Amino acid sequence: MIVVVGSLNMDLVVPVARFPVAGETLLGGDYARHPGGKGANQAVAAARAGGEVAMIGRVGADGFGEALTRGLRGDGVGTDGVVALPDVPTGVAFISVDPRAQNTIIVAPGANARLAPEDLDAGRFAGARIVLLQLEVPLPTVLQAARLGRRAGARVVLNPSPAQPLAAAQLADVDLLVVNETEAAGLAGRPVDEVAGAPEDAAAALTTLVPAVVLTLGAAGAAWAEARPGGASAAGLVPGFAVDAVDTTAAGDAFAGALAVRLANGEALSDAVRFANAAGALAATRPGAQPSLPTAAAIAGFLEARTG
Repeated sequence: MIVVVGSLNMDLVVPVARFPVAGETLLGGDYARHPGGKGANQAVAAARAGGEVAMIGRVGADGFGEALTRGLRGDGVGTDGVVALPDVPTGVAFISVDPRAQNTIIVAPGANARLAPEDLDAGRFAGARIVLLQLEVPLPTVLQAARLGRRAGARVVLNPSPAQPLAAAQLADVDLLVVNETEAAGLAGRPVDEVAGAPEDAAAALTTLVPAVVLTLGAAGAAWAEARPGGASAAGLVPGFAVDAVDTTAAGDAFAGALAVRLANGEALSDAVRFANAAGALAATRPGAQPSLPTAAAIAGFLEARTG
């Protein structure tokens, strides 16, 4: 089982010809409403990729909260750990997408900010193979979830997004970091250009903090590294897949969810990364967050078409 502790947001998405500068008002296209939130996205991504998934989070007692919870159930995600709070709004993300499929996102956390460490029941982590975490809920809650996951014998996977400073001690219960170039640069104390130029080295450097690292590189794929006895590390680069991108909003979440499924099944990290690369590429070809997340069959077909 995969336990996801994280955010649930309703995404309000508007297409724009370009992003505004400070003080400017632009007219966009017709907006669309999609279920989202990094936690919920990764839970749905894992469920569609074939995983048994349970979600822990908070929503408001409102229409958005009801729709988000109902959507999770529709994808087979367990929602006993999702609680609706009265007098608190459900989290909302305001997303603009340009013609190059790049995006800007502003998140109003709402109920997500009320998920406290004491809300986490250790019993919900029993039997978990993977505990999957992000940083759209309070950091103390994330750290408590990592501790509970470690005590339950699960492999704890952290996607530290949105990026924020993290001390080595705060990563003590994390087994695997899934980071992009910017997040890796912040954690390693290196310029982003240096990380982009030598991603395998950057991933290997981060194994001084955690046992394993996956560094996502967009269309270029992902680098991975694992610590070895004696202080050495093994590292590699798994190429990505060229696709006609439409919206990259949930590509990283598709990657993380698919990776968690393959790791829960005992697959080697480099093999799991290839499957995750395919999931992320497929997600970028469709608009919206959760609507874009591919199924296990779609990922398998995508991979077969590129190896056969």
